[in-house]
Amino acid sequence: MKRFITLIVLAVAIVGCGSGVSDADAQQAEATAKSMMEANRQIGMPGITNYQERRLAKTIFELRDQENLTTYAYIVNHMTGELVFIGQCIGFGLPYSVQYTNPERATWKTNRGYLKMPQADPNGLFMPQGLSATWLMMVDPKSGDARPVYVEPQIIVSPFKLH
Repeated sequence: MKRFITLIVLAVAIVGCGSGVSDADAQQAEATAKSMMEANRQIGMPGITNYQERRLAKTIFELRDQENLTTYAYIVNHMTGELVFIGQCIGFGLPYSVQYTNPERATWKTNRGYLKMPQADPNGLFMPQGLSATWLMMVDPKSGDARPVYVEPQIIVSPFKLH
């Protein structure tokens, strides 16, 4: 009987927790949604007909997919504002925070969707968000082989040499 009463008390406590959203937050969200609906009614969507930015994004994705794309890496000398050439690369740099797998996984379904938890990459590590470091596949001047180089300062990677 004690176990049954404990379960009922626990169930009531869980149901009583609610959504965790305050009344003020819910009212602000509702007011914002109404305001955005009115803005959409008055203004509408942009009249995009050429899709130039999407066309440019497609071209950039296709160019980045070339196997032996030669690029050149530079760092910025913040004292002089000049570019300092650091080497030839293959392809463009990858941000260190890029993940091979989805950073989240669904753990269980609730009445509001799935509860998501962090998911490690195949190496078992969880990548931080917003990391500013970059991996470059730089060409070793002595051997000619491409090797990964970790770079933390801000960089510019270009498919042609910069002056």
